Amino acid sequence: MLKMIDRVAGMFSVDMGIDLGTANTLVCVPGRGVILSEPSVVAVRKGSNTVLLNGLAVGDRAKEMLGKTPGNIQAIRPMRDGVIADFEICEAMLRYFIRRVQGNRKMFANPQVVIAIPSGITQVEKQAVIHSAERAGARRVFLIEEPMAAGIGLGMPIQEPTASMVVDIGGGTTEVAVLALAGVVESQSVRVAGDEMDDAITDFMKKQYQLLIGPQAAERIKIAVGSAWPLEQELQLTVKGRHAKSGLPRPATINSEEIREALLGPIEEIIQAVRRTLEKTEPELSADLVDSGICLCGGGALLRGLDKRIQASVEVPVAVAEDPLTAVARGTGIILDNLDLLKQILETAEDV
Repeated sequence: MLKMIDRVAGMFSVDMGIDLGTANTLVCVPGRGVILSEPSVVAVRKGSNTVLLNGLAVGDRAKEMLGKTPGNIQAIRPMRDGVIADFEICEAMLRYFIRRVQGNRKMFANPQVVIAIPSGITQVEKQAVIHSAERAGARRVFLIEEPMAAGIGLGMPIQEPTASMVVDIGGGTTEVAVLALAGVVESQSVRVAGDEMDDAITDFMKKQYQLLIGPQAAERIKIAVGSAWPLEQELQLTVKGRHAKSGLPRPATINSEEIREALLGPIEEIIQAVRRTLEKTEPELSADLVDSGICLCGGGALLRGLDKRIQASVEVPVAVAEDPLTAVARGTGIILDNLDLLKQILETAEDV
């Protein structure tokens, strides 16, 4: 009877895969691909958790408010380091995204949801994700580790007895994993990623130019002139902010060489996570990686020259995935179309 009810519910629901990231949330629907990609930011009125304008201040609109809100409004990022930092706001954000995907059609039942999570989070943190998704309207929630979802989204032969290696550099965490036989053979999850790169740029601007800038300005600098490897033609950018001593608005001209130096710390931590994973991998699987190499995905993979920097350090071929931002979300969508694969992955994880 329960199976029949679930089957009927499935006919009238829009099942979805969710990459619930620190910086961005992406939603993938089987047969339609990634249909939503917005910042994981929510604007609320201070003193309450009421989302502004009936939910319109979520995602892109809310991110524009970061650092610019009046006294009665607060822009919040409910995810931090890959885990939920504010449960109520995360629930409101998930509910908003789920409703946007489903539309306003009342005939639709609650969806079945697959959510990608960092491999290093605790059981308590996993339960928090499930609880938030259920309260946001999901009828059933499955969790899958981000590296596995990325491997599936990238079309890697994760069910074969050969090694595939993925490095997923998001906003809050970097997930490094060697995959084989539908399981994670070796992995490292470090809470160093895009946000830490932005913080490193913010600190550099304050120390070097006495210029105070916000996180959005730091992110723009990273995108415009950031690199991990020397460029054929170095770049320049004029940055505006508040001078630390005078308190007045001031510009400063910076170049890609300076920002590359500022990013050395977080980049080296990511490289060390890759090295530790490789050092723990069995020799037979390491031999596979000589040919298959390492695939980079996530927003951090777009940093200029990061593939060259990692390859020079570990001496294994490194390539950036095609459309690296959507790899994890695409993987969750593929799993929804193949729940037998999900069952195999979950069973393998339990056996480890």
